Amino acid sequence: MALSLKKHEMPVQDPAVRAHNFDEVALGYDEETAVAEANRCLQCKKPMCRQGCPVSIDIPAFIAKIKERDFAGALAKIKEANGLPAICGRVCPQETQCEQRCILGKKGEPVAIGRLERFVADYGLAHHEEVQPVKAAVDAQKVAVIGAGPSGLSCAGDLAKKGYKVTIFEALHKAGGVLSYGIPEFRLPKEKVVQQEIANIEKLGVNIELDSVAGRLFTVDELMQDEGFDAVFIGTGAGLPRFQNIPGESLSGVYSANEFLTRCNLMQAYDFPNHATPIKVGKHVAVVGGGNVAMDAARTALRLGAEKVTIVYRRSEAELPARLEEIGHAKEEGIAFQFLTNPVEVLGDENGWVSGLRCIRMELGEPDASGRRRPIPIEGSEFELPMETVIIAIGTGANPIIAHTTEGLATTKRGYIEADEETGKTSKEGVFAGGDIVTGAATVILAMGAGRKAAAAIDSYLQQKRAQA
Repeated sequence: MALSLKKHEMPVQDPAVRAHNFDEVALGYDEETAVAEANRCLQCKKPMCRQGCPVSIDIPAFIAKIKERDFAGALAKIKEANGLPAICGRVCPQETQCEQRCILGKKGEPVAIGRLERFVADYGLAHHEEVQPVKAAVDAQKVAVIGAGPSGLSCAGDLAKKGYKVTIFEALHKAGGVLSYGIPEFRLPKEKVVQQEIANIEKLGVNIELDSVAGRLFTVDELMQDEGFDAVFIGTGAGLPRFQNIPGESLSGVYSANEFLTRCNLMQAYDFPNHATPIKVGKHVAVVGGGNVAMDAARTALRLGAEKVTIVYRRSEAELPARLEEIGHAKEEGIAFQFLTNPVEVLGDENGWVSGLRCIRMELGEPDASGRRRPIPIEGSEFELPMETVIIAIGTGANPIIAHTTEGLATTKRGYIEADEETGKTSKEGVFAGGDIVTGAATVILAMGAGRKAAAAIDSYLQQKRAQA
């Protein structure tokens, strides 16, 4: 049979239906579709796809197992490198990583590696895959991991497999970091996927302490000096919201995307009053920004009952940083886009609530440091959009709490922790860091890759420390 140059389509909920519910949009492959897609893989002798994976999954090997219908074997192969495959299969930007390197993609569409990873991981969750705990030795060294997000979970899982006693300290009342508070239910189901994947990390022997705010309840130095931890990994992410610093941003009805999504995802405001977290979404909502977070906020607002949601982005559509899949889903659901537009003021009524957004038209000039053409305001082009809610989704920064309470921990000018790119080693002895707290806001899989690299470096450091004792 001739090799198909097109991916097998992923079945999805009808846009007209899904725009009004929080059920998962993408429905996943069935067995026959997964096997058919796996048969598109060329099994290259030099698999470029693997080089594009931040956690170095042996992609051809797990796909070969799918071809043989050995789905448990495929999952075992993935889990050699990735402890959160059901999550990565849903939210990784495979199109710019593994799939971008796929040889088949030179003549047609690349193998749907992400969809196959999701299929295998979902098979494991559905069949209650057994996770064998690793029993740490009585005299095993202790490692503290601060933050139960993607980097912290990956680091902890790898260290537990190596026999260390690992405790994760998480500030919130649920583990998962951005997986729990940032990414909406319709893209990443919490109970069905996130909590099950975290439970599998715990089954390895990882202990997770919730409601434990590092820098407030304890410091990094106290963990090492008083609690006996031999090394610390900091994976606290970048959750400090950024605003535009324009007039009117303090009006009622203005949210950071971080707050808006946290209320909906972690605190389940979409199920009010069953969950006691109120959230106000008017008829007209503006989301400022063009990344994945902006798409998530816009699509969430629509599901909360907004009649019209508009993405306001200062560059053109070609420069949108969000995944093409997310942009496509947003358009299908009826999200409007105002390109080459930048807010200059949030307008309010006599009661202090948002009533509109004053914007200015932009044009693109020469490329800036990011390589994208710089947006330049067009003088005299201001106009107003009537709005009841404005959500600012222009990025996040580093929360300074740990850096300010940890003596000898070097940070950058922007407040991120300085750490070696390959090892996560910081300026402080025995302290490592990785993920968004080092790089700034990036992807889930890059944070996981940083966590894995740090785990290997911590293992090497602690073995050396023990040998010198």
